[in-house]
Amino acid sequence: MEDYKPKVRIENREQEIIFSKSIKAGKRIYYLDVKRNRKDDLFVAITESKKIVSGFDEDVQVSYEKHKIFLYKEDFDKFVDGLQEVIDFIKTKGSAFIAEESEKKEENDSLEENFSAISSEPITFPLEFNMEEFEK
Repeated sequence: MEDYKPKVRIENREQEIIFSKSIKAGKRIYYLDVKRNRKDDLFVAITESKKIVSGFDEDVQVSYEKHKIFLYKEDFDKFVDGLQEVIDFIKTKGSAFIAEESEKKEENDSLEENFSAISSEPITFPLEFNMEEFEK
């Protein structure tokens, strides 16, 4: 009888990083990792790592909050196009949009204040009832 040799399967092969780029931005670090899945297709894993500091003095605790998305090659073009469109909007129209929204909010706040001033007074209706009509 032959010696039994289990097939060695590389677990978490999809975790193998082929190429990586890190981008440090303030309290955040973005990792762009090229990985390989089980079918040997490459994809991008985008990880945002944010440093969280809690506590004071000697009780300071540091932790990291991580968020991941996986971007597959069939989606690259659409993702890049969408990302570029969003970036262009922020760069060209973002400030004007925020100013316009702020102006609308101020108008709404002013209307609400006026309505509140009006509605805070009790509303009275002079009504006269003829009880005889109700008794019929």
